[in-house]
Amino acid sequence: QVQLVESGGGLVQAGESLRLSCTASGSIFSNKVMGWYRQAPGKQRELVANIGSGGTVNYGDAVKGRFTISRDNAKRTLYLQMNSLKPEDTAVYYCTQAGSWGQGTQVTVSS
Repeated sequence: QVQLVESGGGLVQAGESLRLSCTASGSIFSNKVMGWYRQAPGKQRELVANIGSGGTVNYGDAVKGRFTISRDNAKRTLYLQMNSLKPEDTAVYYCTQAGSWGQGTQVTVSS
């Protein structure tokens, strides 16, 4: 079973940046697709981005051109660089791999 721990969330103003991290333990990391999802109050959880073992990436339409997903297999860590943040990016951000989920990290963007 994999354990995932997110970090890096916080409160920022619109236009600023944040970088989220997700550290995995307890399973093979490098050959698994990993992803970031987010859930805002009253809304369904939605895909932010995912990345395959070979580096293939996929982004949700709302974040294309602003967010970048990456992974460091040696450090067993997944990253999400978030630039040009908007108030509508406010949500709890979750890391996922092979059906497991982290506890989430809150991102709040003020206008």
